[in-house]
Amino acid sequence: MELKKELLLALEELRKNEERKFNQTVDLIVNLQKFDVKKQSINLFLTVPYKIKDKKIAGFFEVKNKDVETITPSEFKNYENKKELKKLTKKFDFFIAQANLMPKVATIFGRILGPAGKMPSPQMGILMSADEKSIKSLKEKINNSIRIKTKESSVKLAIGKQSMKNDEIIENILAVYNFLMKNLPKGKDNIKNIEIKFTMTKPQKIHIR
Repeated sequence: MELKKELLLALEELRKNEERKFNQTVDLIVNLQKFDVKKQSINLFLTVPYKIKDKKIAGFFEVKNKDVETITPSEFKNYENKKELKKLTKKFDFFIAQANLMPKVATIFGRILGPAGKMPSPQMGILMSADEKSIKSLKEKINNSIRIKTKESSVKLAIGKQSMKNDEIIENILAVYNFLMKNLPKGKDNIKNIEIKFTMTKPQKIHIR
C-alpha cells in the first residue's frame, strides 16, 4: 500500500533527527479540505491497535477500587470548591463513573469537566456495574483509545511514542486514516494531506493521491 510506504519513509526521516533525552511523542496532523467544521464536525472515539500511553484515570464509584483512583459520594463535597475541581480536572486524563452516580456527578463536577471535554460519556466512561472485570476492561479500552475531534479544518493527535516500532506507529496512523475515510462526508476527498512529527522535529508531509 502506497500510503504505508510513504509513512515508513517519513518515520525513517524523523528518526535521523538529533536524539533527545526523553521519549518523544509522535504527533499526527490530518489536514482537511472542502470541510465545514461548523456543519460537519466529528467528535468520536477510536480504538487503535497499539497503546499510546497509560492514561491517568479517575472513577466516580460507590466503593473504592484498587485499579483506579476513586472518588466516592462521601468525598464529592470536597470538590464543591472550584479551585479543587480545577486541580482534579488537570490531574486526570479521563473520568469514568457508575451509571447511578451520574446525576450527582453532573451536578457537582459537570461545570468544569464538561468544558474540559472530560465528562464520563456513554461512549467511553459510564459503567452499569462497577465490578473489577468491567473496570479493568474499560481501562484497557481507554488506554487504547483516542478522541477524534475536529475543532478546525485539521485533526491533531498524539498517535504513539518514538520508542514504538515503526510498524506499530503506522498501524495506529492507518487506523485513524481509515476511520476518517469512513466518517468524513466526502471520505478521501476531504483529506488534503497528512503530517507526522516527533515532539521536537519539523513535520514530514505526505500528500494524498
